[in-house]
Amino acid sequence: MSSVIDEVPRPSEKSGFGFFESSTARSLIGGLSVAAAWSMVAALTAFWPDKLESDWAYTGGFAIACGALALVLALAALVGVRFVAFQRLQRLFPWLFALAVFLAAWETVTAKLGLLPLPFFPPPQAIIEVVIDDWGRLAQGIFASARLLATGYFLGAAVGFVTGVAIGWSRLAGYWIHPVLRFIGPLPATAWLPLAFFVFPSSFSASIFLIALATGFPVTVLTWSGVACVKSAYYDIARTLGATQRFLVLKVAIPAAMPHVFVGLFMGLGNSFAVLVVAEMLGVKAGLGWYLQWAQGWAAYANMYAALLLMAFLCSGLITLLFRLRDRLLSWQKGVVRW
Repeated sequence: MSSVIDEVPRPSEKSGFGFFESSTARSLIGGLSVAAAWSMVAALTAFWPDKLESDWAYTGGFAIACGALALVLALAALVGVRFVAFQRLQRLFPWLFALAVFLAAWETVTAKLGLLPLPFFPPPQAIIEVVIDDWGRLAQGIFASARLLATGYFLGAAVGFVTGVAIGWSRLAGYWIHPVLRFIGPLPATAWLPLAFFVFPSSFSASIFLIALATGFPVTVLTWSGVACVKSAYYDIARTLGATQRFLVLKVAIPAAMPHVFVGLFMGLGNSFAVLVVAEMLGVKAGLGWYLQWAQGWAAYANMYAALLLMAFLCSGLITLLFRLRDRLLSWQKGVVRW
Protein backbone atom coordinates (compact mmCIF):
# COMPACT_ATOMS: atom_id res chain seq x y z
CA MET A 1 0.00 0.00 0.00
CA SER A 2 2.81 2.41 0.88
CA SER A 3 4.52 1.83 -2.47
CA VAL A 4 1.32 2.68 -4.34
CA ILE A 5 0.87 5.86 -2.31
CA ASP A 6 4.46 6.89 -3.00
CA GLU A 7 3.90 6.54 -6.75
CA VAL A 8 0.89 8.92 -6.73
CA PRO A 9 2.05 12.51 -7.44
CA ARG A 10 1.39 14.85 -4.56
CA PRO A 11 -0.39 18.17 -5.14
CA SER A 12 2.63 20.11 -3.88
CA GLU A 13 4.90 18.58 -6.50
CA LYS A 14 5.16 20.74 -9.67
CA SER A 15 6.67 19.99 -13.00
CA GLY A 16 9.88 21.76 -13.91
CA PHE A 17 8.08 23.31 -16.85
CA GLY A 18 5.19 24.64 -14.76
CA PHE A 19 6.18 28.30 -15.13
CA PHE A 20 6.61 28.02 -18.90
CA GLU A 21 3.12 26.52 -19.19
CA SER A 22 1.47 29.43 -17.38
CA SER A 23 -0.26 32.35 -19.10
CA THR A 24 2.28 34.74 -17.57
CA ALA A 25 5.16 32.90 -19.20
CA ARG A 26 3.39 32.75 -22.54
CA SER A 27 2.74 36.48 -22.38
CA LEU A 28 6.39 37.17 -21.48
CA ILE A 29 7.83 34.94 -24.20
CA GLY A 30 5.40 36.22 -26.80
CA GLY A 31 6.10 39.86 -25.94
CA LEU A 32 9.86 39.43 -26.03
CA SER A 33 9.61 37.57 -29.37
CA VAL A 34 7.59 40.37 -30.91
CA ALA A 35 10.00 42.95 -29.48
CA ALA A 36 12.91 41.03 -31.02
CA ALA A 37 11.13 40.99 -34.40
CA TRP A 38 10.66 44.76 -34.34
CA SER A 39 14.27 45.20 -33.24
CA MET A 40 15.34 43.24 -36.32
CA VAL A 41 13.23 45.56 -38.51
CA ALA A 42 14.92 48.56 -36.91
CA ALA A 43 18.40 47.08 -37.38
CA LEU A 44 17.69 46.08 -40.98
CA THR A 45 16.47 49.59 -41.80
CA ALA A 46 19.27 51.43 -40.03
CA PHE A 47 22.38 49.36 -40.82
CA TRP A 48 21.61 48.02 -44.30
CA PRO A 49 22.32 50.88 -46.74
CA ASP A 50 19.60 51.88 -49.17
CA LYS A 51 20.02 51.31 -52.86
CA LEU A 52 22.53 53.74 -54.35
CA GLU A 53 20.18 55.68 -56.64
CA SER A 54 17.48 56.01 -53.96
CA ASP A 55 17.21 58.86 -51.49
CA TRP A 56 14.67 58.30 -48.73
CA ALA A 57 14.49 61.11 -46.21
CA TYR A 58 12.88 59.22 -43.33
CA THR A 59 14.88 55.99 -43.27
CA GLY A 60 16.48 56.90 -39.94
CA GLY A 61 13.16 58.02 -38.47
CA PHE A 62 11.51 54.77 -39.52
CA ALA A 63 14.28 52.76 -37.87
CA ILE A 64 13.97 54.82 -34.66
CA ALA A 65 10.20 54.32 -34.61
CA CYS A 66 10.57 50.54 -35.00
CA GLY A 67 13.19 50.45 -32.25
CA ALA A 68 11.00 52.51 -29.92
CA LEU A 69 8.08 50.17 -30.55
CA ALA A 70 10.32 47.17 -29.80
CA LEU A 71 11.33 48.77 -26.50
CA VAL A 72 7.71 49.48 -25.55
CA LEU A 73 6.69 45.90 -26.35
CA ALA A 74 9.56 44.50 -24.29
CA LEU A 75 8.63 46.69 -21.32
CA ALA A 76 4.96 45.71 -21.64
CA ALA A 77 5.96 42.02 -21.64
CA LEU A 78 8.12 42.46 -18.53
CA VAL A 79 5.48 44.48 -16.70
CA GLY A 80 2.91 41.83 -17.61
CA VAL A 81 4.69 39.40 -15.28
CA ARG A 82 3.47 41.47 -12.33
CA PHE A 83 0.27 43.01 -13.71
CA VAL A 84 -2.36 40.74 -15.23
CA ALA A 85 -3.91 43.62 -17.20
CA PHE A 86 -0.85 43.79 -19.46
CA GLN A 87 -1.16 40.08 -20.26
CA ARG A 88 -4.25 40.91 -22.33
CA LEU A 89 -1.90 42.39 -24.91
CA GLN A 90 -0.79 38.90 -25.85
CA ARG A 91 -3.79 38.54 -28.17
CA LEU A 92 -2.15 41.25 -30.34
CA PHE A 93 1.29 39.63 -30.41
CA PRO A 94 0.71 37.34 -33.44
CA TRP A 95 -0.52 40.27 -35.52
CA LEU A 96 2.35 42.50 -34.39
CA PHE A 97 4.84 39.76 -35.25
CA ALA A 98 3.27 39.27 -38.70
CA LEU A 99 3.34 43.04 -39.27
CA ALA A 100 7.04 43.17 -38.39
CA VAL A 101 7.80 40.36 -40.85
CA PHE A 102 5.77 42.10 -43.55
CA LEU A 103 7.54 45.43 -43.03
CA ALA A 104 10.95 43.74 -43.07
CA ALA A 105 10.15 42.02 -46.37
CA TRP A 106 8.71 45.25 -47.80
CA GLU A 107 11.78 47.24 -46.80
CA THR A 108 14.12 44.61 -48.22
CA VAL A 109 12.57 44.27 -51.67
CA THR A 110 12.06 48.04 -52.16
CA ALA A 111 14.60 50.27 -50.41
CA LYS A 112 17.44 47.76 -49.98
CA LEU A 113 17.42 45.52 -53.06
CA GLY A 114 15.18 47.46 -55.42
CA LEU A 115 13.50 44.32 -56.75
CA LEU A 116 10.20 46.15 -57.26
CA PRO A 117 10.15 49.03 -59.75
CA LEU A 118 9.77 52.65 -58.70
CA PRO A 119 7.65 54.71 -58.40
CA PHE A 120 4.98 52.00 -58.35
CA PHE A 121 6.30 50.31 -55.18
CA PRO A 122 7.75 52.83 -52.68
CA PRO A 123 9.26 51.67 -49.37
CA PRO A 124 7.56 52.20 -45.97
CA GLN A 125 9.53 55.38 -45.21
CA ALA A 126 8.11 56.97 -48.37
CA ILE A 127 4.59 56.49 -46.98
CA ILE A 128 5.71 58.04 -43.69
CA GLU A 129 7.18 60.98 -45.59
CA VAL A 130 3.85 61.61 -47.33
CA VAL A 131 1.91 61.48 -44.06
CA ILE A 132 4.30 63.93 -42.37
CA ASP A 133 4.84 66.37 -45.22
CA ASP A 134 1.32 66.36 -46.67
CA TRP A 135 -0.67 65.94 -43.48
CA GLY A 136 -2.69 69.13 -44.03
CA ARG A 137 -4.15 68.00 -47.34
CA LEU A 138 -4.72 64.48 -46.03
CA ALA A 139 -6.52 65.80 -42.93
CA GLN A 140 -8.72 67.97 -45.12
CA GLY A 141 -9.50 64.93 -47.28
CA ILE A 142 -10.39 62.80 -44.26
CA PHE A 143 -12.72 65.48 -42.91
CA ALA A 144 -14.44 65.98 -46.29
CA SER A 145 -14.84 62.23 -46.86
CA ALA A 146 -16.13 61.62 -43.33
CA ARG A 147 -18.72 64.40 -43.67
CA LEU A 148 -19.93 63.13 -47.03
CA LEU A 149 -19.95 59.50 -45.92
CA ALA A 150 -21.77 60.20 -42.65
CA THR A 151 -24.48 62.26 -44.32
CA GLY A 152 -25.19 59.76 -47.08
CA TYR A 153 -24.84 56.68 -44.87
CA PHE A 154 -27.17 57.83 -42.09
CA LEU A 155 -29.73 59.12 -44.57
CA GLY A 156 -29.70 55.83 -46.51
CA ALA A 157 -29.78 53.74 -43.33
CA ALA A 158 -32.74 55.68 -41.92
CA VAL A 159 -34.77 55.49 -45.13
CA GLY A 160 -33.85 51.83 -45.61
CA PHE A 161 -34.82 50.93 -42.05
CA VAL A 162 -38.23 52.60 -42.28
CA THR A 163 -38.88 51.09 -45.72
CA GLY A 164 -37.86 47.61 -44.58
CA VAL A 165 -40.15 47.76 -41.53
CA ALA A 166 -43.01 48.96 -43.72
CA ILE A 167 -42.57 46.17 -46.27
CA GLY A 168 -42.18 43.49 -43.60
CA TRP A 169 -45.21 44.63 -41.62
CA SER A 170 -47.73 45.97 -44.12
CA ARG A 171 -49.02 44.00 -47.10
CA LEU A 172 -50.08 47.23 -48.78
CA ALA A 173 -46.59 48.71 -48.49
CA GLY A 174 -45.09 45.45 -49.73
CA TYR A 175 -47.42 45.43 -52.73
CA TRP A 176 -46.33 48.91 -53.90
CA ILE A 177 -42.72 49.12 -52.73
CA HIS A 178 -41.48 45.60 -53.39
CA PRO A 179 -41.61 45.79 -57.23
CA VAL A 180 -39.86 49.17 -57.21
CA LEU A 181 -37.21 47.80 -54.86
CA ARG A 182 -36.59 44.80 -57.10
CA PHE A 183 -36.23 47.08 -60.10
CA ILE A 184 -33.93 49.73 -58.59
CA GLY A 185 -32.08 47.89 -55.84
CA PRO A 186 -29.91 45.43 -57.80
CA LEU A 187 -28.53 48.17 -60.04
CA PRO A 188 -25.12 49.47 -58.92
CA ALA A 189 -25.34 52.91 -57.38
CA THR A 190 -22.59 54.13 -59.71
CA ALA A 191 -24.89 53.41 -62.68
CA TRP A 192 -26.99 56.37 -61.57
CA LEU A 193 -24.07 58.81 -61.84
CA PRO A 194 -25.17 60.62 -65.04
CA LEU A 195 -28.74 61.03 -63.81
CA ALA A 196 -27.67 62.07 -60.31
CA PHE A 197 -25.31 64.80 -61.50
CA PHE A 198 -28.03 66.09 -63.86
CA VAL A 199 -30.91 66.09 -61.36
CA PHE A 200 -29.18 67.38 -58.23
CA PRO A 201 -27.97 70.98 -58.04
CA SER A 202 -24.45 70.19 -56.78
CA SER A 203 -21.95 67.36 -56.84
CA PHE A 204 -22.13 67.17 -53.04
CA SER A 205 -25.87 66.48 -52.99
CA ALA A 206 -25.52 64.03 -55.89
CA SER A 207 -22.80 62.15 -53.99
CA ILE A 208 -25.01 62.02 -50.90
CA PHE A 209 -27.82 60.51 -53.00
CA LEU A 210 -25.53 57.83 -54.44
CA ILE A 211 -24.11 56.87 -51.04
CA ALA A 212 -27.61 56.77 -49.53
CA LEU A 213 -28.81 54.59 -52.42
CA ALA A 214 -25.92 52.15 -51.94
CA THR A 215 -26.60 51.99 -48.20
CA GLY A 216 -30.38 51.87 -48.27
CA PHE A 217 -30.87 48.76 -50.40
CA PRO A 218 -29.13 46.19 -48.12
CA VAL A 219 -30.60 47.82 -45.01
CA THR A 220 -34.10 47.65 -46.53
CA VAL A 221 -33.80 44.02 -47.59
CA LEU A 222 -32.30 42.78 -44.32
CA THR A 223 -34.75 44.77 -42.17
CA TRP A 224 -37.64 43.42 -44.22
CA SER A 225 -36.29 39.89 -43.80
CA GLY A 226 -35.88 40.37 -40.05
CA VAL A 227 -39.43 41.65 -39.55
CA ALA A 228 -40.88 38.90 -41.73
CA CYS A 229 -39.02 36.18 -39.79
CA VAL A 230 -40.35 37.15 -36.35
CA LYS A 231 -42.17 34.21 -34.82
CA SER A 232 -45.94 34.56 -34.79
CA ALA A 233 -46.00 33.30 -31.19
CA TYR A 234 -44.45 36.59 -30.06
CA TYR A 235 -47.33 38.53 -31.61
CA ASP A 236 -49.93 36.15 -30.16
CA ILE A 237 -48.56 36.54 -26.65
CA ALA A 238 -48.42 40.32 -26.99
CA ARG A 239 -51.99 40.48 -28.34
CA THR A 240 -53.16 38.30 -25.45
CA LEU A 241 -51.73 40.87 -23.06
CA GLY A 242 -53.59 43.66 -24.87
CA ALA A 243 -50.86 45.03 -27.14
CA THR A 244 -51.79 47.54 -29.83
CA GLN A 245 -50.50 47.58 -33.42
CA ARG A 246 -47.99 50.27 -32.52
CA PHE A 247 -46.70 48.21 -29.61
CA LEU A 248 -46.34 45.14 -31.84
CA VAL A 249 -44.22 47.09 -34.32
CA LEU A 250 -42.06 49.06 -31.88
CA LYS A 251 -41.70 46.55 -29.05
CA VAL A 252 -41.90 43.16 -30.79
CA ALA A 253 -41.08 43.32 -34.51
CA ILE A 254 -38.24 45.87 -34.50
CA PRO A 255 -36.30 44.45 -31.49
CA ALA A 256 -36.55 40.92 -32.87
CA ALA A 257 -35.32 42.09 -36.29
CA MET A 258 -32.31 44.04 -34.98
CA PRO A 259 -29.70 41.30 -35.73
CA HIS A 260 -30.78 41.36 -39.38
CA VAL A 261 -30.74 45.17 -39.37
CA PHE A 262 -27.11 45.27 -38.26
CA VAL A 263 -26.13 42.83 -41.00
CA GLY A 264 -27.66 45.26 -43.48
CA LEU A 265 -25.83 48.17 -41.84
CA PHE A 266 -22.50 46.36 -42.21
CA MET A 267 -23.17 45.59 -45.86
CA GLY A 268 -24.31 49.15 -46.48
CA LEU A 269 -21.12 50.56 -44.95
CA GLY A 270 -18.97 48.59 -47.38
CA ASN A 271 -21.10 49.67 -50.34
CA SER A 272 -21.00 53.29 -49.23
CA PHE A 273 -17.20 53.34 -49.17
CA ALA A 274 -17.05 52.01 -52.73
CA VAL A 275 -19.45 54.69 -53.95
CA LEU A 276 -17.67 57.36 -51.92
CA VAL A 277 -14.41 56.91 -53.83
CA VAL A 278 -16.16 57.02 -57.21
CA ALA A 279 -18.27 60.05 -56.29
CA GLU A 280 -15.28 62.03 -55.02
CA MET A 281 -13.32 61.27 -58.16
CA LEU A 282 -15.94 62.88 -60.38
CA GLY A 283 -17.29 66.04 -58.83
CA VAL A 284 -15.78 67.26 -55.57
CA LYS A 285 -12.71 69.36 -54.78
CA ALA A 286 -11.65 67.62 -51.57
CA GLY A 287 -11.73 64.14 -50.08
CA LEU A 288 -9.71 60.95 -50.10
CA GLY A 289 -11.19 59.90 -53.44
CA TRP A 290 -10.18 63.21 -54.98
CA TYR A 291 -6.73 62.82 -53.41
CA LEU A 292 -6.39 59.36 -54.97
CA GLN A 293 -7.21 60.74 -58.40
CA TRP A 294 -4.75 63.59 -57.96
CA ALA A 295 -1.98 61.20 -56.86
CA GLN A 296 -2.59 58.91 -59.85
CA GLY A 297 -2.47 61.87 -62.22
CA TRP A 298 0.96 62.92 -60.94
CA ALA A 299 2.24 59.33 -60.59
CA ALA A 300 2.71 59.99 -56.86
CA TYR A 301 2.12 56.40 -55.82
CA ALA A 302 3.40 56.93 -52.29
CA ASN A 303 0.65 59.53 -51.82
CA MET A 304 -1.87 57.10 -53.28
CA TYR A 305 -0.86 54.32 -50.88
CA ALA A 306 -0.98 56.73 -47.95
CA ALA A 307 -4.54 57.74 -48.89
CA LEU A 308 -5.54 54.09 -49.24
CA LEU A 309 -4.15 53.28 -45.80
CA LEU A 310 -5.98 56.21 -44.22
CA MET A 311 -9.18 55.15 -45.94
CA ALA A 312 -8.71 51.60 -44.63
CA PHE A 313 -8.17 52.93 -41.09
CA LEU A 314 -11.29 55.11 -41.40
CA CYS A 315 -13.40 52.18 -42.60
CA SER A 316 -11.99 49.88 -39.91
CA GLY A 317 -12.72 52.44 -37.20
CA LEU A 318 -16.32 52.86 -38.35
CA ILE A 319 -16.81 49.10 -38.49
CA THR A 320 -15.43 48.80 -34.95
CA LEU A 321 -17.85 51.48 -33.72
CA LEU A 322 -20.71 49.66 -35.43
CA PHE A 323 -19.69 46.40 -33.76
CA ARG A 324 -19.62 48.10 -30.35
CA LEU A 325 -23.04 49.62 -30.96
CA ARG A 326 -24.42 46.25 -32.03
CA ASP A 327 -23.03 44.48 -28.97
CA ARG A 328 -24.52 47.07 -26.63
CA LEU A 329 -27.92 47.21 -28.27
CA LEU A 330 -28.23 43.44 -28.53
CA SER A 331 -26.94 42.69 -25.03
CA TRP A 332 -30.55 42.13 -23.93
CA GLN A 333 -30.56 38.90 -25.91
CA LYS A 334 -27.96 37.44 -23.56
CA GLY A 335 -29.59 38.84 -20.46
CA VAL A 336 -26.78 41.33 -19.86
CA VAL A 337 -26.76 45.09 -20.20
CA ARG A 338 -23.27 46.53 -20.73
CA TRP A 339 -23.62 50.30 -20.82
